[in-house]
Amino acid sequence: MQERKNKLSTKSFAALGMLSAIAFIAKLISAVFPMVSGFLSFDLKDVIIVIGGFMMGPVASVLITVVVSFIEMVTISSTGPIGFIMNVLASCAFACTASIIYHRNRKMRGAVTGLIAGVLAMTAIMILWNWLITPLYMGVPREVVEGMLIPVFLPFNLVKGGINATLAMLLYKPIVGALRKAKLVDEGTSGKRTTKWGVIAVSMVLLATFVLLGLVLAGVI
Repeated sequence: MQERKNKLSTKSFAALGMLSAIAFIAKLISAVFPMVSGFLSFDLKDVIIVIGGFMMGPVASVLITVVVSFIEMVTISSTGPIGFIMNVLASCAFACTASIIYHRNRKMRGAVTGLIAGVLAMTAIMILWNWLITPLYMGVPREVVEGMLIPVFLPFNLVKGGINATLAMLLYKPIVGALRKAKLVDEGTSGKRTTKWGVIAVSMVLLATFVLLGLVLAGVI
């Protein structure tokens, strides 16, 4: 029994490491997105973090978030500890909220409800923390940031969350399938469902919509 438990723990650790590596690659890919208001950037790593949470629970989301955010801080980020804190808050608000709800109802409805709740939770939390921290980061009076909360931070976080939520719906099964083939997750891991083409079609339409909105916010179109 102890041997099996250790084996499962090792497998879970390996899966977390693989997901963390994929999440960091997703962060690097995010650089192709234009910045919003000069310093807000879209971040695709949350797609992988929430998938990890769906697979292994909210604790997995926290672990992946902290690892990837720390690696980001010491390698490619110029925002230092403040950026690390904001990354952890945003990713955990989105992924942990979604995975908690999903693990209470492991069906498509639970996944959709969780992702919507995750987007709303992240948006609310990041508005609060941007109000608290951004004046220090930008070196401007708080009144300047208050004037950005509704026209800038609110739509940015809703669009960012929408992109990540729809991508999570589209990529969940392929990523779980790849980890199964690599024998990093068990066959019983949630996500073994038949393809629902209606869900894929709706997700594609939503993704295209959110991407277009993101380009509008960035001033590209």
